[in-house]
Amino acid sequence: MPDARLDRVNERWDRWAIEATEGGGARLAPLGDDGLPLGGILEEPDLTAAVLARPHVGRWVWRSTAEIYPRLLAAGARIERCYDIEDAELLLLGHEGRYGEPRSAAASWARLRNRPVPPDPPPRAAEPGSQSSLFEFEPRSTAGLPFEALLEVYAEQQRRHDRAEHPARMRLLTASESAGMLVAAEMHRSGLPWRADVHRELLDGLLGERYASGSPRTGGGGEPRRLAELTDQVSAAFGRRVRPDLPADVVKAFGEAGMRIKSTRRWELAELDHPAVEPLIAYKKLYRIWTAHGWSWLHDWVREGRFRPEFTPGGTVSGRWTTNGGGALQIPKVIRQAVVADAGWRLVVADADQMEPRVLAAISRDPGLMEVAGHDGDLYTSLSDRAFSGDRNHAKLALLGAIYGQTSGDGLKNLAALRRRFPLAVAYVDDAAKAGEEGRLVRTWLGRTSPPALGAGESDEAGIPQEAEPQPGSSGGEFTYGYASRDARARGRFTRNFVVQGSAADWALLLLAALRRAITAAGLRAELVFFQHDEVIVHCPADEADVVAKAIREAGELAGRITFGDTPVRFPFTTAIVERYSDAK
Repeated sequence: MPDARLDRVNERWDRWAIEATEGGGARLAPLGDDGLPLGGILEEPDLTAAVLARPHVGRWVWRSTAEIYPRLLAAGARIERCYDIEDAELLLLGHEGRYGEPRSAAASWARLRNRPVPPDPPPRAAEPGSQSSLFEFEPRSTAGLPFEALLEVYAEQQRRHDRAEHPARMRLLTASESAGMLVAAEMHRSGLPWRADVHRELLDGLLGERYASGSPRTGGGGEPRRLAELTDQVSAAFGRRVRPDLPADVVKAFGEAGMRIKSTRRWELAELDHPAVEPLIAYKKLYRIWTAHGWSWLHDWVREGRFRPEFTPGGTVSGRWTTNGGGALQIPKVIRQAVVADAGWRLVVADADQMEPRVLAAISRDPGLMEVAGHDGDLYTSLSDRAFSGDRNHAKLALLGAIYGQTSGDGLKNLAALRRRFPLAVAYVDDAAKAGEEGRLVRTWLGRTSPPALGAGESDEAGIPQEAEPQPGSSGGEFTYGYASRDARARGRFTRNFVVQGSAADWALLLLAALRRAITAAGLRAELVFFQHDEVIVHCPADEADVVAKAIREAGELAGRITFGDTPVRFPFTTAIVERYSDAK
């Protein structure tokens, strides 16, 4: 006889668990507040039909969004909320200081039953030749894991949330990360509008014709004329043949010229007085475009006027997104000219203004910094008026130095001035740095947790994405100091930044969720098509652009209140309504 609690299944907040079965069917069950089934498990012959028949479901619980949601989208079914069990497991393991352990549903169940834990399957590589790969229905094996076992894992995750340091925040984090998974799948489905003809014209103008014959995929097969010309100029400057694409060859050539360099990074080359420097820097810039976004990339990744990268929410330890192939988060400014809205449509490009300093104000609860961050104007100008005698540059360097750990030279002097005026803000990141140096864990505002420091003799090859180090005064970036660094001070710099950058990622997830809901609620045709760190792009009909811009601003403010609670901190955007991505900046 069905459980009496089934009387509630038609209420909107009810949760249903679902898994895909062979042949395109589904297995599903309604769940109670404890995460356990309310009654028997149902079998349906068609997964999409099973979902569409239950529009009242408030949240679908499944093993992996990537397994089920793309198929639903392909069939025209869009859901409002989900709970991704494997993504939640990753967050919960991190919170428990077990980052890096297998996070699959099968591994979770094995831990629950004290059985041998299977390793996670290797990540699926993106298939550049097939834009539809993400939408092919291929249920991933769970090593014979029965549906009942999946439900046990989910119920135990609910109990683990209750044991978190801040249970409500942790639940919000897992919910928002699952929402990010929905957004990622929808952005892949929509695709970023891309004009292949404009891209080819740009490449021809920048790189020239290709030498030698080749396939259409390679655009000629040989090195472009402009790169060949720059190679000749570099070689002439050194008086012998030098390969600019081989760093060791360049370092050796400079050594023979009496100039010792450690690398061929642009900033290091720029400090040298040598005739090879200018053509070398030009070569490096064009070579990157040729190899990362050249004719071959265009052939592989752009289909029917769309570039469809596979976004990976929480792809780095701090929660920032990555992409699986395609280099979507490193599109050169010159190539952005090829990102063109459809006829009669516009791109609404929105950048969060000085996001990380505003996040620091919110998480530190420093009254002075919250007041500075409580306005839409330039935060650094306001800061400089209060603590740096109107010197905006010093104010910016001081605040970014506090976040990123730049405390030497002038940075130390600037930090001292910052500490006098905003003691709670500086103490917040100082405490995080100290915790990192001592090997302790730190958490973002919602509970995303830094990976543990490795002990003596442990390998640092854990497959955890490394993060790029920013320079003070830059627009951001992530640290190379990964969790495995044996240098205590380096780990301290990492955790100092982690609490701010990771909390910014928490806010960004809720921004996306709020914007997604606002677009749907307003019945707009607009589509979220791109996101990276502090920038979002919406593709919409021209007559919806102003409405979308307003929705983005309101979503940012709502995300701030939901994430950080009641603070005066504002989260404004610089928004541009353009036909080409390149026109936004």
